[in-house]
Amino acid sequence: MDTENGKSLVPHFVIGAIVLVVILAIVFWPSEPEPETPVIAEVVTPLIEQEVLPPQIEEAPEIVVEETPMTLEMEPAPAPEPLDISDGTVKTKLLQLSDYDSLARLIVDDALLERFVVMTNTLADETVATNNRVLVRPDKPFRTFQQAEKQWIDPASYKRYTPYVDALASIDTASLLQLYSLYKPAIDNIFAEISSPSDNFNDKLADAINILLDTPEVPMPVEVYNDSVMFKFADPQLEALAAPQKQLLRTGPENMRRIKAKLREIKESL
Repeated sequence: MDTENGKSLVPHFVIGAIVLVVILAIVFWPSEPEPETPVIAEVVTPLIEQEVLPPQIEEAPEIVVEETPMTLEMEPAPAPEPLDISDGTVKTKLLQLSDYDSLARLIVDDALLERFVVMTNTLADETVATNNRVLVRPDKPFRTFQQAEKQWIDPASYKRYTPYVDALASIDTASLLQLYSLYKPAIDNIFAEISSPSDNFNDKLADAINILLDTPEVPMPVEVYNDSVMFKFADPQLEALAAPQKQLLRTGPENMRRIKAKLREIKESL
């Protein structure tokens, strides 16, 4: 994938020129000596005609052309630049995906990739990792009101989640998935440390999204009760839901609708 500066992470290989050396063996032909001239004496004797043979020329030896083996000289591939997975860089890249000014204060500042992996894994297992949140907690507390001797979720409690939903909605999905692809090798390495070899992070991510999308719609207001430790849903069917689904219900009907719309968009893109 390309980095934000447009430089490919794939190394370029430079192939050297192929040099072919040819050696020619040049053979010179030797010449034969010319025949001697005959001597004429006073006594006339019949001349014996001597057959003059043409000089013999040796056949030229075959020219041998030796070829050197053709070799490829390759320069070593330059090492790719290491991926910066520091928290500051990851957070900066996330902030570049949105024009929502308050997003910076909603995202935690440490161990972002590790938190994302652990959070996704626990959501897929229908639990909530309270110690590995990617987002900070809302400043305002959970509120209820009493009516007819029962406790109900105060609609004001839903509003404390609106900034988070606004931030999520402001992030461009295509750009988010590109950033996910960029950090996928690092994410897989982190996931391998906390999972079995047969598990796949993409599958876990899909499971986590599906669990949230399966959260039922409920009529308002929602009755709850305090068991001296925490508030629980009075409806046994709601209280029996997975922990991530109950958390999503606490964001309120409008926020849940917007969150589900974004999750469907991400799921389709995945």
